[in-house]
Amino acid sequence: MPFLYGIDAREALLNRSCARRTRQTHATRSREETGMDVGFIGLGRMGRPMASNLCRKGFRLVVNDINPEAVAELELLQARAAATVAEVASAGQVIVTMLPNSAIVDQVVGGAEGVLANAKPGSIVLDMSTIDPETTDRLARQAKERGIGFVDAPVGRLASHADRGESLFMVGGEPEHFEVVRPLLEAMGSTIHHCGPVGSGTRTKLVNNFLAVASCQMNAEALALSQRFGLQLETTLDVLYGTTAVNGQLKIAWPTKVLKDDIEPGFTIDLAHKDLTLIVDAANMAKVPMPMAAAAREAFSTARSRGFGGKDFSAMVDALCDLAGIEKPRLR
Repeated sequence: MPFLYGIDAREALLNRSCARRTRQTHATRSREETGMDVGFIGLGRMGRPMASNLCRKGFRLVVNDINPEAVAELELLQARAAATVAEVASAGQVIVTMLPNSAIVDQVVGGAEGVLANAKPGSIVLDMSTIDPETTDRLARQAKERGIGFVDAPVGRLASHADRGESLFMVGGEPEHFEVVRPLLEAMGSTIHHCGPVGSGTRTKLVNNFLAVASCQMNAEALALSQRFGLQLETTLDVLYGTTAVNGQLKIAWPTKVLKDDIEPGFTIDLAHKDLTLIVDAANMAKVPMPMAAAAREAFSTARSRGFGGKDFSAMVDALCDLAGIEKPRLR
């Protein structure tokens, strides 16, 4: 899934959150250099452009997805279609999974007919889904028992960045496994953070998404209040941009999205709600109180109940204004 508006403005926070190795490069290595065959499972809005970039950069792909149109698109780029997960797993030195949620990842990777049951010893699973840390940890243990490496590398930024090969990756894994998958990451993105051992990428993604989604909710509430007060939107924004209240979403993303009446999804309210659920559950497991995360999840639940689930998550301000019976904020 993806992510997220304002992530560039918060990279300094990520730098302090984990010991990292950062690569900002568009250099890639072709399949002739790596000698690598890649399995790719999950060709959704994020997975499809990521897999396409691998094909264009010369990697040999075997792909599988429930959507035949997505598979056909990759076949046009010389990928080979596989009828089953088992076929993908047995064909790749690295098997990439980019799937919607923890339950599906658990089934596809750890199930009886899944990746781990069919991958060759010495291969590596590269899971790029946004899932709960416990599932990541459990699958990594199961992989190790079978002599299979495991790297978690959830994706930052939006699908539009994935289209351009400009994604950000938060990577957890052993150094030797990271070095194997790094050519793939360089082919799919422009910024790579090696956050630590297995599970570090997943956990960093939850930290990042909490800040991003909670910031979205605070921006929405602030602008809804400004609307109720009858303040001029442009002047209010100028004030906020000049104080510590400013954030990347409000200054960079919102003026070209919801404030210009564009609520077509880059990252949906439904997905933000899913991530907030992961965050709250992970915080409970870690015994870290996060009342703002819980409150934000309730607000996103309300927006979903009012039909905003498929809209861009910046449309939270529209949902709040609807509830309050006030005009939506729009820049002229």
